Amino acid sequence: MATGQTPRSSGKFTALHRLLHWLMAIAMSVLFITGFLRMYWMNKHHITAILGEKAGGAIGMEVMADIAEAIRAPMWDWHVVFAHVMIFAFLARIIYMLAKGIRFPDPFRTGRSLKERFQGLTYVYFYAFVLVSAATGICLRLGFLPEWKKGIEAVHKWGIWWFPLFIAMHAAGVFVAEHTVQRGITSRMIGGDPPAGGGV
Repeated sequence: MATGQTPRSSGKFTALHRLLHWLMAIAMSVLFITGFLRMYWMNKHHITAILGEKAGGAIGMEVMADIAEAIRAPMWDWHVVFAHVMIFAFLARIIYMLAKGIRFPDPFRTGRSLKERFQGLTYVYFYAFVLVSAATGICLRLGFLPEWKKGIEAVHKWGIWWFPLFIAMHAAGVFVAEHTVQRGITSRMIGGDPPAGGGV
């Protein structure tokens, strides 16, 4: 999830909190990997070119394009499945935060420390990234706004660059938290909060 943790009074690392965090982490990783492969290393034009080179003209272009699509189909299936997982976990996370009263620092509010601004900006970036990716993905999947398809597809593909930036911000935030006021935050996100009186 996003960097740092909300106030301890309402931000305990419950089992549900951790489940949603790791579901989203796994889903985002699979979406990034499958998207990256389809766009670059296993791009349909790249595969078709390799088939054409190896076949020496023995296979027609249409057949090669069909073969390329068949090779890439499992990646697309995984992308769609984990997109559903991501959207479900994201909505559940929003509902969970509203129910628990969890808030993150407003990065635009005056008087915030640099750490709080960075934490708040990471949350804002994360939620904006997921919302835009989900909205554009849904439009492409269901054929909404066909006249804007190229633009929507271009925005959706920006996720290839948004995701690494988010990971860098998240890692930096966790590093700072681990070495300042929230020591043990990583182990708590994995194993949960320690028993009362057990320390951090």
